Amino acid sequence: MPTTTAPQVRSTAFSVEISTSIEIDASPEVVWRVLTDTAAYPEWNSFIVEWTGEPARGARQNVLLQPAPGTTQRFRPTIVTLDEGRELVWLGRLGIPGLLDGHHRFAVEPLASGRSRLIHGETLTGALVPALRRLLTETTPAGFQRMNAELAARAEATPA
Repeated sequence: MPTTTAPQVRSTAFSVEISTSIEIDASPEVVWRVLTDTAAYPEWNSFIVEWTGEPARGARQNVLLQPAPGTTQRFRPTIVTLDEGRELVWLGRLGIPGLLDGHHRFAVEPLASGRSRLIHGETLTGALVPALRRLLTETTPAGFQRMNAELAARAEATPA
């Protein structure tokens, strides 16, 4: 059974930092495989409902988020960090730099007994943070947790 912790949210005038994690009864290799099999996201992921693009540092992605039922947001982030099997970070921007920039991070850590920890977070900065604060501090962390639980269920059901 996955072990999850409450989201940690830190908010200042023009930034929001979100951190979530979940312990998963699957190896880091399986968790990474599920995380990076973005073509299968429509089958199980209710938060990132579509993700296409080459999984490479510097590559632009096409991502459709559904932070809450009936609400979607499409954007084209760029992968800025890719440490195969361990960490993927993208930088997404709403409009021009400084309006709303988000460094979205996925990290997979090995735990004892062949288990894993998924760390899923984002640091958002920019002029729109005050206007979007409720979405960023309440809806978004809930979406991260939803995805984490769905990813854990998928990984635990995936053969090693």
